[in-house]
Amino acid sequence: MKNLKTIKTFLLLIAAVCVSFVAKAEDKELRYVSALEFRMINKGFDNTESPYHRLPAYLKDSIMKDEKRSGLWDRARNSAGIAIRFASNSRRIGIRYNLTWNFHMAHMADTGIKGTDLYIMNDEGKWEYVNTNRPYKKDSIQTKIYADDLPTKEMREYMIYLPLYDGVNWMEIGVDSASVIQKPILNNPRKEKKVVFYGTSILQGGCATRTGMVATSMIQRDLNIECVNLGFSGEGKMDNYMALAMAQIPDVTAYVLDPIPNCTKDMCEKLTYGFVNTIRKLRPGVPIIMVEGPMYSYTKYDRFTKNYLAEKNNAWRANYEKLKAENPDNLYYVSCEGLSGYDNEGTVDGIHFTDLGFRAYAEKLGKMLKDIVK
Repeated sequence: MKNLKTIKTFLLLIAAVCVSFVAKAEDKELRYVSALEFRMINKGFDNTESPYHRLPAYLKDSIMKDEKRSGLWDRARNSAGIAIRFASNSRRIGIRYNLTWNFHMAHMADTGIKGTDLYIMNDEGKWEYVNTNRPYKKDSIQTKIYADDLPTKEMREYMIYLPLYDGVNWMEIGVDSASVIQKPILNNPRKEKKVVFYGTSILQGGCATRTGMVATSMIQRDLNIECVNLGFSGEGKMDNYMALAMAQIPDVTAYVLDPIPNCTKDMCEKLTYGFVNTIRKLRPGVPIIMVEGPMYSYTKYDRFTKNYLAEKNNAWRANYEKLKAENPDNLYYVSCEGLSGYDNEGTVDGIHFTDLGFRAYAEKLGKMLKDIVK
């Protein structure tokens, strides 16, 4: 009898272990829902070839007419600044998405190029960073469980920032099978407050360590406004069709124009007035902020660069003063002083910003935008 009792106890123990193992195995399964079921923020145009592209489809012909400018269309397929907002009571939040290129750059972390960041709204009503997908896989399909012990007693607000220098073909958000995931409850960022940023690779996010650290996304969180990122690596050359398209974006509270790094002195002299004036005429009353090009960290020790960057900024400034003289209302100017910080540590390569540089940029622009968006 004693041996029989021991055997029964042993069998019950084995059964319990098996049940526990099965439960844990089932617990690993997430239910995935298309990100398109929720609110996409920081996007300017609805009429794009893909939901995750940044420029309207009708611009493709205009851009591709010049073979040398085809890079602009490729950069428009980067999802820089775009984020997904949703609410859930799931204990775990995961992600699964397909990259367009899955490429690598020497001077920028893969987490910024093609990773994704999860943020949660904490009890103080502030956006709090949770975790990042580290895209170490060669496979273009990325997966990540950001956290496995999130609050479940009530619905919580979440935000996922998409890749800065890669594109997304499709994206799904994973939650526990029995949990609820839905569109966000809070109007955060405010739909009625949208600022459009136009510029170059720096504005696009080069070279933030992760996707939530680009300046436009920092400003979005700081001011509770949507920030449309129209920064394009190697581009931002004040094409008239870009001004016309930007003027069609609805609910714009302000435009921030920052194209100088990729423009020549001649372009600054000849294109600035027409580019800015096109937006002004089509969107009268909407504030426009003209930002000087940054003085790169090494310009202090490079005579040509120091002089040339100053000449470009002077040409930009001269056009601002001409526009301001014609109509002083709703036109603002931001100097390059302290744009990437004051300690020369704000760039990764002397030009493109580190997270420190983006924070300095966001704080300088944020001070002006805070008053404008009121």
